[in-house]
Amino acid sequence: MAGRRVLVTGIGSHLGCELAARLEADPAYEYVAGLDTRPPPRALERTDFIEADIRSPVISKLIPATEVDTVVHNQIVRRPGAAGLSPQQAHDVNVVGSLQLLSACERTETVRTIVIRGSAGIYGAEPAAPQFFTEEMTKLYAPRTRFQRDVAEIENYFETYSRRRPQVTCMMLRYQPSIGPSVDSQITRYLSLPVLPTYLGFDPRLQFIHERDGLDALVASVRNPVRGAVNVAAPGTIGLTRIVRLSGKLTLPLLPSAFAPVVGTASRAGLASLSPDFERLLRYGRGVDVTRLTEEVGFEPAFTARAAVEDYVETLAGRRVVPSPRHAVTGSGSPR
Repeated sequence: MAGRRVLVTGIGSHLGCELAARLEADPAYEYVAGLDTRPPPRALERTDFIEADIRSPVISKLIPATEVDTVVHNQIVRRPGAAGLSPQQAHDVNVVGSLQLLSACERTETVRTIVIRGSAGIYGAEPAAPQFFTEEMTKLYAPRTRFQRDVAEIENYFETYSRRRPQVTCMMLRYQPSIGPSVDSQITRYLSLPVLPTYLGFDPRLQFIHERDGLDALVASVRNPVRGAVNVAAPGTIGLTRIVRLSGKLTLPLLPSAFAPVVGTASRAGLASLSPDFERLLRYGRGVDVTRLTEEVGFEPAFTARAAVEDYVETLAGRRVVPSPRHAVTGSGSPR
């Protein structure tokens, strides 16, 4: 019996490269390809690197030639300035790139599975939100930011594709922000600031996914894909005040009207820039339910939300050389 054939977009990213490394080391996968304008950040043994822009129609000729049965869409821009892209370029990668990828998939008759690494940002961050969003709750609030609209548009494209091609399993993974020593994300950039701006009078409950769990969840989803949306996050939440205390940082409490101007000034001074989505997260927080991830995909994160933050802080402080899930997933206020 022939092995599986997988293509990963965004292989120039840390997660895309690590996913390809995991798949090429598994004998169940006879062929692994990676598509990006940037080469993988480290050498891969048997991954076929396809240098191409996901926004270009040329991928509709390149991808069918690979005869892959699984496509992992890992090239969605999540933070401002990523890879040197302007907001308009990021929008084009997210929306135009997803459309071009779907067009290529339609021309690839061998495709049977598409796994998209999307974002839990589609739920937004709202003051009256439920404690944990389930996958059916995307319509509770209208999109407020450009990125939310991008994610909603991407999901709509893949839902339409899935309805037209019922033989293809389309799986939308809604990731909470990643945290870990190898990750360049909104939360790691925020925690790198010398002083952490906070909203005066707010202590939001936040939820993350440890970088190791994020990769393991993606591998598990490729191996055991299910139809529809699946939330990806560590069980439980952790308060921002607790995160600040763990990080040992000072805070700068700001009135809501002053938060964006102060953060904007810090960004222009060369410090970390924060997206409008992340700024709302720092005010209202967000939690998602991970029942589908654990019960249907069969993946149990090793780190709770609090343990993920603790591991990140301790690793950067030099108290741990190799991150280890020393905290079992036990009672941390999360649903099953």
